[in-house]
Amino acid sequence: MDYKLELVCVPVSDVDRAKEFYVERVGFVADHDQRVNESLRFVQLTPPGSGCSICIGDGLTTMPAGSLEGLQLVVDDADAAHAELLARGVEVSDVDDQPWGRFVYFKDPDGNAWNVQQIVRPDTSG
Repeated sequence: MDYKLELVCVPVSDVDRAKEFYVERVGFVADHDQRVNESLRFVQLTPPGSGCSICIGDGLTTMPAGSLEGLQLVVDDADAAHAELLARGVEVSDVDDQPWGRFVYFKDPDGNAWNVQQIVRPDTSG
């Protein structure tokens, strides 16, 4: 049996502000924005090329806004991701080189913390 992670709730305080950040700044695709009733709004956003989306909204989670850390996106080129995020107006860290990958970090307006990783494969030629 396959178990596929396809949706992660991200707790935010202002749905419209968060949607604008993820779509206009980070470049996620807005898949759904549905007001189910006055206490439930479901917004689904997907990073380009990803099989997993995030959801933000009203009435979706009891987690405090900004409480998620370690959300991770994987890219082919950390330098290109860094440059693109900067060009889109995202406050992003410098590229952090580690033995297991190259990373850049950013936070959404509520403080939910994201890692963007370029996976580094060990050199086995030697």
